[in-house]
Amino acid sequence: MRRLAIGAAMLGLPAAAAAHEGHAHAPIGWTFDATITVPLLLSIGLYVVGFVRLWPRAQRGHARMLREGLAFGSGWLVLTAALVSPLHQAGERSFTMHMIEHEVIMLIATLLLAVSRGGPVLLWGLPVRPRRGVARIIQAPAFSKGWRAISGLWPATILQATALWLWHAPLLFDLALRSEGWHVAQHLSFILTSLLFWWAVAQGERHGHEGLAALCLFVTATVGMALGALMALSLSPWYAGYAAMGLTPYGLTPEQDQQLAGLIMWIPGGVVHMGATLVLLYRWINRAEMSHALAAR
Repeated sequence: MRRLAIGAAMLGLPAAAAAHEGHAHAPIGWTFDATITVPLLLSIGLYVVGFVRLWPRAQRGHARMLREGLAFGSGWLVLTAALVSPLHQAGERSFTMHMIEHEVIMLIATLLLAVSRGGPVLLWGLPVRPRRGVARIIQAPAFSKGWRAISGLWPATILQATALWLWHAPLLFDLALRSEGWHVAQHLSFILTSLLFWWAVAQGERHGHEGLAALCLFVTATVGMALGALMALSLSPWYAGYAAMGLTPYGLTPEQDQQLAGLIMWIPGGVVHMGATLVLLYRWINRAEMSHALAAR
């Protein structure tokens, strides 16, 4: 199972690390920086090679491989669109666009990548020696112990919530706006924690812990909605970096730009988590009812 999260990180992390590069006053357009496009192309190439290698070994698992491949491909396309399309460069001038980019990555791309269980496929895309080296690292006791400590539902939930609130604190956010290195660290932490969270939720659902997974989703929704509400209801901009830019390219003042960004985190972001919560609650109740019905026979 640990290979799944590592494989997903092989896709998301290199591209995400470069996601905030660019110049604040350059024309808004598509981003074809090699530090973004090369990792994206490398990851999809590894997945295709691994998929082809594993296909003959799947035997009766071809239908599942196709479903998971579709999820991985969709997640990759969404991530690529967020990082390469004009949305990325627009996020350098507008907090609203920046928020949309992060929401697309954290609520759609990482969710699809986590449920695709793409880790083994990505690993099989590597040459033999590197693949065996990664396998040895994964099987090492120290790695196993560390992975167990962070990959449970509650640890993953806490880590994502902590990253979300810390990086939206004005001190750290402005630091990330001023420094490319801190910007990379911010983006990496969002990608890492959201991948870990969705992977933990998917694992919880697969192992019959839908109730706990639903509770963690509800907590995550509450945390994100509360932060979004504070932004949306604030009458002054939190971040000096965006405030100094004045009007956005879309004619919004810094206050309006932040309020709209807060609404996006508050409502669409909350809807995704609450919707997933309801789905898991339905499955949990349905499974419990089936168990009671079988026990009554």
